[in-house]
Amino acid sequence: MRKAKAAVAAGVVLLVAGCGGGGTDTTTGEAAPSSAASAPAGGAGAEAGGGLDAAAVTKEISAAATAAGFTEEPSDEDVPPALKPCMVSWQVDDKKAGDSKKSYDATLAALTGGGWKQSQKFDQKGSVITSLDKSGWTMKASHHGQGGFLVVSFIATDNGPKCEKLFQQDLEKNKTAQ
Repeated sequence: MRKAKAAVAAGVVLLVAGCGGGGTDTTTGEAAPSSAASAPAGGAGAEAGGGLDAAAVTKEISAAATAAGFTEEPSDEDVPPALKPCMVSWQVDDKKAGDSKKSYDATLAALTGGGWKQSQKFDQKGSVITSLDKSGWTMKASHHGQGGFLVVSFIATDNGPKCEKLFQQDLEKNKTAQ
């Protein structure tokens, strides 16, 4: 069940990111650019002087989410080992989530209070995906709750050239493995 939920969450995040978001810029009300277009120029978090690496991003997500009442559903299966320096996946334990929407909103408030800038939001039919950016990282915070099915996750990626190359290599590897 864990793998299925992670696949659903990742699929929705990729769908939104790949389609240019389809979301709305919350400051202007206009269509928001894709996360790739809105990523800060200049490279990866710590490399660009932003001071963020995967451990720092994990710490920020964990602090915000647990303070909001979420418990992490731990798993080492979410991020391939080669991508661990470039990607963080924090999945909520749905069996321990109380008011998940309230906790999701509180987590986002804590993250934006900590310097994450909201760039777009997609809200449709029981699913909310919010994009946040900070120091060369982009996070897709998602809440999917409909018909007794709940998936809440926070997936962040480093937009720097080193990580871009690692993501491309991982995609190529997966293409040839099929």
